[in-house]
Amino acid sequence: MLAGALAVLVAPLLLDTYSVNVLTRSLLLAVAAVTVDLLWGYTGILSFAQAAFLAIGAYALALVSSNLGFSAATGLFALLLGLGAAGLAALLVGWLAFSYGASPLYVSTITLVFPIVFVQLIFAGGNFTGSSSGLSGFDVPELDTESWFRVAGLLLVAVTALTVTLVRSDFGRLLVAMRENDVRCQFLGIPTARLKVLLFVACALVCAGAGWVYAAATAVVAPELGNFVSGTELVIYTALGGRATIAGPILGAVSIDAVSNYLNGALPFLWALIVGLVFVVVIVALPGGLLSLLRLGRVRQPRFVPRLVEAPAATPRRDGTVLRVEALDKRFGSLQVLNSVAFTAHAGDLLSLIGPNGAGKTTLMRCIADGRERSAGLVEIGGQSIRRMPPHRCTALGVGRKFQTAAVFETMTVAECLRVARSRVERPSLFRRTPTIALPEAALEVVQATGLADRLGVETRQLSHGEKQSLELAMVLALEPTLLLLDEPTAGLTKQERQRIGALLADLAQRHRLCIVLVEHDLDFVRSISSRVIVLHQGAVVLDGAVEEAVQSETVRTIYAGAAHV
Repeated sequence: MLAGALAVLVAPLLLDTYSVNVLTRSLLLAVAAVTVDLLWGYTGILSFAQAAFLAIGAYALALVSSNLGFSAATGLFALLLGLGAAGLAALLVGWLAFSYGASPLYVSTITLVFPIVFVQLIFAGGNFTGSSSGLSGFDVPELDTESWFRVAGLLLVAVTALTVTLVRSDFGRLLVAMRENDVRCQFLGIPTARLKVLLFVACALVCAGAGWVYAAATAVVAPELGNFVSGTELVIYTALGGRATIAGPILGAVSIDAVSNYLNGALPFLWALIVGLVFVVVIVALPGGLLSLLRLGRVRQPRFVPRLVEAPAATPRRDGTVLRVEALDKRFGSLQVLNSVAFTAHAGDLLSLIGPNGAGKTTLMRCIADGRERSAGLVEIGGQSIRRMPPHRCTALGVGRKFQTAAVFETMTVAECLRVARSRVERPSLFRRTPTIALPEAALEVVQATGLADRLGVETRQLSHGEKQSLELAMVLALEPTLLLLDEPTAGLTKQERQRIGALLADLAQRHRLCIVLVEHDLDFVRSISSRVIVLHQGAVVLDGAVEEAVQSETVRTIYAGAAHV
């Protein structure tokens, strides 16, 4: 970063005035492109709205200066106005884009519509906003072209340094986890929608600040600065340079925008065609961007593997009712999947849910772990109703859910997955990587017993199926839950791995007093570890009792025989 700052200070001495003027704009666009990369490359949020936020900051200065003149006070007022307007707009867009059930396509659509709305508001402003002609000739700070270049360049260096620090930190790993598997993060107690909104607002503020500098440096603003074409160009710069590299979007923005200013006059249509063709080729042949050819630019993570330590002992779990389900229904339209399901489970119980495929077992697990899933009925965790709570709030009540297919973060290491799993209990640092991971005794036992303690620096995509299952179990236990929901934890495991998981679960229930609710098809496994069995058939409880009672039940045999016959 020091080299970048030095280059910014020296460059005006070596370039002509026109080049300095052109590159000032390019550097400010690069600031916006860095925010696109942070959102898209690291968090998985494809935003077309960043140019509009930049334009909001620029118009704030232009409007204030045109009506009140420029002074230190009005300049500061314009900056605060731009930041406030951009922040509020981003908060509204984020609330719409990251609401419950919103898909990534919906997020992109909302951010694509926002620049269109912004431009229409500028057009509707008439003479006040300059309509389609924009505003020009307003008072600005008295700095020469070279000084504004240095301001823009140093702003880019500062934003880049801050972004690199962020993505290298524990919080940066959390952003990647949300990109990899947002649902898994929610069931780890992480309020992903809230974090995305906050990040979106922060990036909008950065763009608005760059827009203020843009208006001050050029004394010209126009609607084209914030339209959807400009927003799309920022995405193109990021894709061409290389997502999740930070350096790639800077290279793309500076090089393409600067060259465009030189060639647009001579080759206005041909240049746009060339950029479009290069974009298509890069997307198809080089999804990692141009920097992937040189294997440069990607922000390297610190080369260390954190140590595992045991977290301070939590408050001992009390015996008593942990889970109570009453009259629980789940319907998909006219299809009744669960019908008046009712049961209780206590601390130390190892309760197995069995039944043929389609009986509603996994649906029941979802209704317990997510308050928005059920159609009717009551679910209480530790005596507290989950009402319509989202997964991260249910997790805060003590629910830990393991999915049917191991849900881990494929591009992250074992240690990073465990660190993310502790995010609800220990707030991740924004500026550094913590050298230790404090795991509760139960999670630490799983990591050590399954050999994962020796593979902390290995990416999870290189783990075997059994190791991924064990890692996910350790991640869920890192939450220190009182209720553990396991959906077919032994699916695809060898006999030896099943025995090891069975011993771990029995120990968790007996010694750690966890309440475990288990969905399983292997009846021998169920028989060997369960303290109680519930049989579901066609969405209803047909038996709730001891293991031997279920094994010897004629009703259960008839249900399974009928399912096999079908």
